[in-house]
Amino acid sequence: MTDPATTRIGVAIDIPEPWGELLTRRRAEAGDPQAAYTPAHVTLLGPTEVRTEALPRIEKHLETVAAAQLPFTIHLRGTGTFRPVTEVVFVTLAVGISECELLAEAIVSTDDVNRGSRFPYHPHVTVAQDVPSEALDAVFDDLAGFSAKFHVPAFTLFSHGGEGPWRRRRDYTLGGPGD
Repeated sequence: MTDPATTRIGVAIDIPEPWGELLTRRRAEAGDPQAAYTPAHVTLLGPTEVRTEALPRIEKHLETVAAAQLPFTIHLRGTGTFRPVTEVVFVTLAVGISECELLAEAIVSTDDVNRGSRFPYHPHVTVAQDVPSEALDAVFDDLAGFSAKFHVPAFTLFSHGGEGPWRRRRDYTLGGPGD
């Protein structure tokens, strides 16, 4: 049971179609159970518990963050891995890294979002996690030639109630007011 005084949130950039569905499907084919709950995305703020009463302030903060960042391009190209530190294979960003880093840093620049992470921020699209080594190797090889370039006009605030998929709360348009 979840604590009503806290809410789990995350902030991400959606991967548009047709690439989002392709990457999510490949994650599911690898046996990664998170594929059913987490569509392909670039994380800006990983799962973070916040005070529920702080959500209006956090949403206002995200408006400010979004307004300060112009739309940009992401170019996904090839694969990478965090092994042996963690059992993760991902699609890499060839373009858009700095913009994602700036957004991620700005998002946690409020006292209402206390995100301690054991790893430094590294923008990527997870395509397999915590599956057998053979499945990680197969995804790494299958998507080594993957390439997709797309415009990023917004990011999204999600929330999670403890079960089922993440729920979209609100989109934030870059360089202007939110949707």
